[in-house]
Amino acid sequence: MNGRADFREPNAEVPRPIPHIGADYIPTEEERRVFAECNDESFWFRSVPLAATSMLITQGLISKGILSSHPKYGSIPKLIFACIMGYFAGKLSYVKTCQEKFKNLENSPLGEALRSGQARRSSPTGHYSQRSKYDSNVSGHSSFATSPAADNLEKEMLPHYEPIPFSASLNESTPTGITDHIAQVKVNKYGDTWDE
Repeated sequence: MNGRADFREPNAEVPRPIPHIGADYIPTEEERRVFAECNDESFWFRSVPLAATSMLITQGLISKGILSSHPKYGSIPKLIFACIMGYFAGKLSYVKTCQEKFKNLENSPLGEALRSGQARRSSPTGHYSQRSKYDSNVSGHSSFATSPAADNLEKEMLPHYEPIPFSASLNESTPTGITDHIAQVKVNKYGDTWDE
């Protein structure tokens, strides 16, 4: 034994650390294949139909007179805007489907990170931020952490929020602690000023 008491619950699941996926991450061949597949499918099955539909609706609204056309360029600017918005709406609408494809990948660090992230979101509120009554706080370290690197990993994985004091309503009858003090400035005939 290393001299530290371990008060973990006997059958408690210890969350596996999330792999570090940063800007320097190099995807595997299988992840690249899924990226290309997601890009292709989101373009053909979501972006193109939504862009075309939004352009048709926009042109219909312009021809009915609900939207006005530009005096010089006609309906082109509004159609281009509708096309761009439809394109991005299609790309954004495919994100969940693409995430599911990555979660289903075997031996994928990116899939593991997505699966771990979903496990965190689906857990009860406060589960990862509150300590169990069996955890010990020996010299400021968690009973799960055994090294400074593990402490840093724990700090990166778990969100830490500090409460921000605010007033729920700012109407005239609620005391907020904010005073409306307007300084009275006096000026004499020589241009000198002072506060009262």
